[in-house]
Amino acid sequence: MIYVMSDIHGQKRRFDSIMKQIKLQPEDTLYVLGDVIDRNPDGIKILRQIMAMPNAKMVLGNHELMMLEAMMLNALYYPPPENEDWPENYYSHKRSLWYRNGGQVTHDYLKHIKKTVRQEIFEYLDNLPLNIEITVNGRQFILTHAAPVDLYEQYAYKYDCERDFAVWMRFERFPLMEDLSVIFGHTPTFHFQYENPMAVWDAESWIGIDCGCMLPDTGDPWSGSLGRLACLRLEDMKTFYSEEPYYSNTEETEEL
Repeated sequence: MIYVMSDIHGQKRRFDSIMKQIKLQPEDTLYVLGDVIDRNPDGIKILRQIMAMPNAKMVLGNHELMMLEAMMLNALYYPPPENEDWPENYYSHKRSLWYRNGGQVTHDYLKHIKKTVRQEIFEYLDNLPLNIEITVNGRQFILTHAAPVDLYEQYAYKYDCERDFAVWMRFERFPLMEDLSVIFGHTPTFHFQYENPMAVWDAESWIGIDCGCMLPDTGDPWSGSLGRLACLRLEDMKTFYSEEPYYSNTEETEEL
């Protein structure tokens, strides 16, 4: 069986709730469409769990990219864009962006683990694909965090590179995708439909699966919708939703 989830954002109890429901077998595959980390403390724990799973695959999300740009401090891989007038303290700006988007809790966790472990995490993330294409029961899917890279040329005026486009893009109008379906996260589904709690949005060629896992049970005051983690099984398009409440605390971080 093929399962897809996205935007876990450190909610380990909700992640564990999904894993308990789907009962992932060795012959199954779990695809995670980025944004495992940030906003809540247990993102790195979940990420390391995914890294250790031989039948789990992941694409890069904007939160993982923000961490890489802020933490790797490697101009060889993440140089300042040539067409932007960035100040000399480019990477401090990148860290500020990451913090404004919930990255400080992840950074605080990283400080407590061994340097070799941090490097393994960074290398894993740095090698993640932007899109994965699969076929299930004759139906073609593109799995991405925000957008298929094939559409980049249409939006190149907004983004410096395919990487930024694939993890940051938010569509106002979804272009027609012929003969395939795009499964994406990044944008909570209350932007496309009103369901309370939030639910997977299936528009045939575009399927949104970010159901606001990072939102508290009381509902986001902006959307009024209750968040939860969603998982989609592609063979029969069955949806699974987390049954655990939102939480913001974590167990004491162990030295690793």
